[in-house]
Amino acid sequence: MIRKHIPNLLTCANLVCGCVGIFFVFSGDLLMATYLIWTAMIFDFLDGFSARMLKVSSPIGKELDSLADMVTFGVLPAFMMFSLIREGMTGYSWLAFAALAVAVFSALRLANFNVDTRQSDQFIGLPTPANALFLSSLPFLEGSTLDWVLNPWPLLVISLVFALLLVAPLPLFSLKFSNFRYSENRIRINFLLISLLCLLFFRLAGIPLIIVVYLAMSAGYHIFGKSN
Repeated sequence: MIRKHIPNLLTCANLVCGCVGIFFVFSGDLLMATYLIWTAMIFDFLDGFSARMLKVSSPIGKELDSLADMVTFGVLPAFMMFSLIREGMTGYSWLAFAALAVAVFSALRLANFNVDTRQSDQFIGLPTPANALFLSSLPFLEGSTLDWVLNPWPLLVISLVFALLLVAPLPLFSLKFSNFRYSENRIRINFLLISLLCLLFFRLAGIPLIIVVYLAMSAGYHIFGKSN
């Protein structure tokens, strides 16, 4: 049956985006690499959605999804950060290799996700797509009051901090809705509204802020109580 292969085809499209994105990084076109990460995120959403809708989920599909995510949301953003850091450093360009920690910890994150039963309705550690979205959107801060972040040393620190966040024992709320009642989805709906405001006011430069808000709201949610 053709339909059972649809989710895997979408996953492979995700993987192709990652591979082509790596090519564009080494060609010096980080903007195209960023757009390919964002396109891959759509495929990543659609493969899971189609698998559930068509009821054709399989262990192979789960493993293939992790392998594709490793390339697109692990290796690709790692090389993007490597390129940005190395370009701005003089005399210490070898330190840019530290950005590859993003790829290493993405692998650890994905391997742990596949065996951790606690992550069915929440995440433990920053998901690799969210991490890739944050890192790939940093260049859009250029020209804003936060463009100092694009200097090599802040980028190096960000790479290492966000690599650690991938495996940090930090519970993060999921955006999965079991229903649409506000009383049961308060944190999710509030987060989506804040995200919309960030995009309206800051446009693409608001994307890194959205990920920071996500981390802050998740921390507050689990520290001060789970009152959805």
